[in-house]
Amino acid sequence: MQEKGEDGASVEGYEEVWFGRSVSKKLLSWGVEARGILPVPVEERTDKQFSKIFFIWLSANFNILSFSAGTLGPVVFGLGLRDSCLVILFFNLLCSLPPAYLTTWGPKLGLRQMCQARYSFGYYGVILPCVLNCINMCGFCILNCILGGQALSSVSNGHLSWSVGIVVIALISLLVSFCGYKVLNWYERACWIPVLIIFIIILGVGGHHLSSPPPASPALASTILSFGATIAGFVITYSPLSSDFTIYLDSKVAGWKIFWYSYAGLVVPIVTLQCLGAAVAVAVPAVPSWQTGYDNGNVGGLLEAMLQPVGGFGKFLTVLLSLSVTANVAMTFYSLCLNFQVFIPWLVWVPRYVFSVVATAIIVPLAIVGSHKFYDTLTNFLGLIGYWASAFLAIILVEHLVFRRPGSSFSPPSSSTSFTSYDLKSWNTPSRLPTGIAALAAGILSFAVVVPCMDQVWFVGPIAKATGDIGFEVAFAASGILYLKFRWVELKLRGI
Repeated sequence: MQEKGEDGASVEGYEEVWFGRSVSKKLLSWGVEARGILPVPVEERTDKQFSKIFFIWLSANFNILSFSAGTLGPVVFGLGLRDSCLVILFFNLLCSLPPAYLTTWGPKLGLRQMCQARYSFGYYGVILPCVLNCINMCGFCILNCILGGQALSSVSNGHLSWSVGIVVIALISLLVSFCGYKVLNWYERACWIPVLIIFIIILGVGGHHLSSPPPASPALASTILSFGATIAGFVITYSPLSSDFTIYLDSKVAGWKIFWYSYAGLVVPIVTLQCLGAAVAVAVPAVPSWQTGYDNGNVGGLLEAMLQPVGGFGKFLTVLLSLSVTANVAMTFYSLCLNFQVFIPWLVWVPRYVFSVVATAIIVPLAIVGSHKFYDTLTNFLGLIGYWASAFLAIILVEHLVFRRPGSSFSPPSSSTSFTSYDLKSWNTPSRLPTGIAALAAGILSFAVVVPCMDQVWFVGPIAKATGDIGFEVAFAASGILYLKFRWVELKLRGI
């Protein structure tokens, strides 16, 4: 059965332009997904296995990157275990709400997240957030590849370099993302299980070192907020790709069901492993073998040292643990493929899986270059990406909840939901979409108040000096308020 686009064009037909009919049919017969950003018609949104989205988020976050993000509290911000865990808990509970909510849009609209954003940012205006999202996703892939490469190298006692380990992680992720939706869901449903078993073993052999954390100095509010901004950057940036994984789910599903599957899939692994990472980071100075493995911020070496008590089997477990990052890299490669097609619209004719190869070619050299400055890379990256993602999120939420609510100028009088106000036939027609001027102006101008609230290694704003980093909160509020005003003017002048 051929996949059809919104305009009736065959997705398989797009492939044949590049690969020929025989190769195209062979790939489809193997279960490789051809569809890129073409909308999924309502008659094809029939998947009733709603738990899939829980396992995608669970596996994507049940890995050593979540663990390493938790170590930032004690290592970088100087927080004690209690304060680190409280920040991790409450900021994740708050910041997991937006990406979980946006996953509910996929079954209703059949649109990838960045295509849906065209109804706020316009056909051309969405290119800017799309570029920023590509940078965001490349950054996460780089961090994951570095961590996986470190862990593989630590097992080989230096005989396998970090660079080779990075290539191994990237190639495994490429294979999964190349195949697409079906294989990705199968992989994400299973790969969290060995990771859970390994972390239970780690607690079994080293948990006694975590039982008596040393007393910590009282935490300053500014430090808590700065660490909170880093945690926010970890999870809120899933928002620009949330609905990419739910567009095949049954359109009749209740939104709350998808929301709670997604929310649990985000909160459970992230909070658990980040708190564990914080606990281990606090205990490292008191355990010489852990400290040796952790030299120069080598998280992979630390995990290998924690598994040393189980002998050679510990090296095997470390290898499995290093592969845990592939679940995150594969799903990120998948969304990165789609972003390429939104960024350069004519690339919709290129099969989705081609971009998995392109993404791998971009990520591998960047990860190798950044591999020996992991903590600087992680802290700076997570601190920065939360700002733009927060502004983007505010804009699309205001558009959806205010301007496309039942009874607004977009919605027919009988509509009972905001989703009926989206003209899905206009998703690829610039003249029938907003100009994007209101959205871009709101997002860009909001940084006039965001910059003074930023607390980064290379810049500390005057407000942040007193409050800590509150940039992502200010970005959300300022861009939302500005978009309300600018979009109202745009509607009065243009009517779309």
